[in-house]
Amino acid sequence: MYSNKQLAGAADEAKAHIGYIETDPNGRYGLFEEVLGKGAMKTVYKAIDEVLGVEVAWNQVRLNELMRSPDDLQRLYSEVHLLSTLKHDSIIRFYTSWIDVDQKTFNFITEMFTSGTLREYRKKYRRVDIRAIKSWARQILQGLVYLHSRDPPVIHRDLKCDNIFVNGHLGQVKIGDLGLAAILRGSKSAHSVIGTPEFMAPELYEEDYNELVDVYSFGMCVLEMFTCEYPYSECANPAQIYKKVTSGKLPGAFYSIQDLEAQRFIGRCLVNASKRLSAKELLLDPFLASDEVKLLSKTKLNQKPFLNETELEKLQLSDDPPRTDMTITGKLNPEDDTIFLKVQIADKDGPGRNIYFPFDILNDTPLDVAREMVKELEITDWEPFEIAKMIDEEISVLVPHWKKREWPHPEAYHTFNYEEDEDGYHHPLYSFPSCSSSQASLPGLVTYDHDWLKALKALRTQEHIPA
Repeated sequence: MYSNKQLAGAADEAKAHIGYIETDPNGRYGLFEEVLGKGAMKTVYKAIDEVLGVEVAWNQVRLNELMRSPDDLQRLYSEVHLLSTLKHDSIIRFYTSWIDVDQKTFNFITEMFTSGTLREYRKKYRRVDIRAIKSWARQILQGLVYLHSRDPPVIHRDLKCDNIFVNGHLGQVKIGDLGLAAILRGSKSAHSVIGTPEFMAPELYEEDYNELVDVYSFGMCVLEMFTCEYPYSECANPAQIYKKVTSGKLPGAFYSIQDLEAQRFIGRCLVNASKRLSAKELLLDPFLASDEVKLLSKTKLNQKPFLNETELEKLQLSDDPPRTDMTITGKLNPEDDTIFLKVQIADKDGPGRNIYFPFDILNDTPLDVAREMVKELEITDWEPFEIAKMIDEEISVLVPHWKKREWPHPEAYHTFNYEEDEDGYHHPLYSFPSCSSSQASLPGLVTYDHDWLKALKALRTQEHIPA
């Protein structure tokens, strides 16, 4: 038999083997060392849900002296049960929770957001269009409408950009840390007022409030979204913030907002509770009206071609560098009906070249010769069919009875294999630098290679190569 201590030791070894610091009581969730976020009383770690194979957030709260009585524990479980029933697209999904008695921690698993909090995200991306801010505001308000419409209403009490999480690749924001403020608020060791002073409504200090405190905090969140500045950053301590809040003075950042409609909208969130609108009413404010219809109509009015002619010309010039300059001229040798072609190539990155080669009008085809040229001369910016067409036109001038071909569209040649068989026939190409081309006479070249021409004809006759 194994003792409990031995079993616990074996379990710890198994966790370490797969990289977990610890697992939940059922062994479904594994905790990693990577910290996603850390606050005064809570640390968030990356974890894995082994059943679904997805990454999740493992939230761990140090209880310390928070749980002093059975009533405190009962209240905690009630809050946790409430969280597990909340399901909305603008509320972070809550999966499960438990208390680790030995470690004195309250643990709960939620969905994970890789882009961090809205405050971090906004500081990272300062150039954000007002339409993005409106979209975030709408999503947050939709979450508040859901919470406040519950019976009884669910009040966040500590809404701020640090408690709103972002899926950056989707433009999605969700309210998080729900219920945590309420859990801490019931503890005898906690302060009587729970929240973040910069975001707290005046009535929260009097502990006589309702769900409209979340609307006030929402207004401060929107203020931070616009200014990238913490509300009341001009104050040196919480006492100064308290004095300003309770006397109805707005943060200095409020007056720095350039957009008057945005300023008016935020102001409606920060008025006295008796005049403050509910989340549901604010959601109907014209400021938050979707810009999609307006944007679509504007796009249609200003619609223009994807690229105009000038832009197309510039694009073509930038994408297609100048081609190698190439000309083909020919001379007929009446003795054996052989044509000598002269190809003048002006290379882009070097001196020009003159290349001479024979063309047998009985046995050669322009395309075969062109393919050989492309291969042997390493021509990369001319298609074989283009060279063949030039050869064809030159021969038709020299030989009146030559029948010109109809050359298909370039795309018809894109699947051809220009590689020749190693044992196949290759045209001899004679290359001379352009600077010395005047010294090389065509008759001399013909005389020099006259024996080769005879041998070539004899070879072709033996191989029965068709004309």
